[in-house]
Amino acid sequence: MNKFLFGILVVITTALMGSSFAIGKIGLEYSSPLLLVAMRFTIAGVIMAVVVKILKKPHPKTFGEWKWLVLIGSLQTAAVMGCIFMALRTITSGETSILTFTNPLLVVVIGTLVLKIHYRLQQWIGVVCGLFGIFITMGGHLDWKIGTVLGFLSAVAWACATLLVKVHGHRFDTWVMTAYQMLFGGLILFVASYVLEEPFFIANPLSLAILGWLAIAASIVQFSIWFYLLQTGNPERTSAFLFLAPFFGTLSGWVLLDEKLSMSLILGGMLISLGIFLVNWRSKRELRRGLVDLP
Repeated sequence: MNKFLFGILVVITTALMGSSFAIGKIGLEYSSPLLLVAMRFTIAGVIMAVVVKILKKPHPKTFGEWKWLVLIGSLQTAAVMGCIFMALRTITSGETSILTFTNPLLVVVIGTLVLKIHYRLQQWIGVVCGLFGIFITMGGHLDWKIGTVLGFLSAVAWACATLLVKVHGHRFDTWVMTAYQMLFGGLILFVASYVLEEPFFIANPLSLAILGWLAIAASIVQFSIWFYLLQTGNPERTSAFLFLAPFFGTLSGWVLLDEKLSMSLILGGMLISLGIFLVNWRSKRELRRGLVDLP
């Protein structure tokens, strides 16, 4: 792929990832958090499910395969996005995005403890950098308010979902897995909304525009570009650019919500970005030799 086109697409998809935090926080003025994210992913899931059906992509044929899709959706969409949108009620969109995108660091830790995967020293250095970055981002102290806990739990759920896909993702067509994990996750979030909160949605042009942006641009378009990059380029090097997502998350919070860019947030975000880069990056020699087991 042309390097210029690759760069443009990377910026677009990571900007969409990051901007969804600030736009989602604006949306919370018109909706309860779990209901907003439930509508977002149910709409996106239905649209993508129709598309993969029309394109005749291979669908799961057994109950066991559908079971894994439900489990992936419960983690990747329901748990991750539910925690994110609930966290946005009490902490800034920048803090939430930084905490959420520590998930590649947690993949290394959980993968080692649970799946006994062996990682390189470079990746463990990345984990240490990321953990220091989290500490600095929180202002040099562990302020375990509910939003901070939920933001961190979103990263834990994302890391678990990543490892689950690593083990069972080969069973599914990528687009089918994306469509149905969003749909199942969205439906689970509808149930959670009516159990865990008093759901409400104020329909007006702005709230509908926000919902449309979250469902179409920040879900379908973002996922489509991201998977296209993963499939047409080198997936490990492409994943290294995930550090741009919390950057855009913090930037969009500053632009759209007038959130303060404290020095601790900037330095912590830079350390976390460095950690994510070290966890994902492989040299050309390593890529040729294929000796590295990545998250």
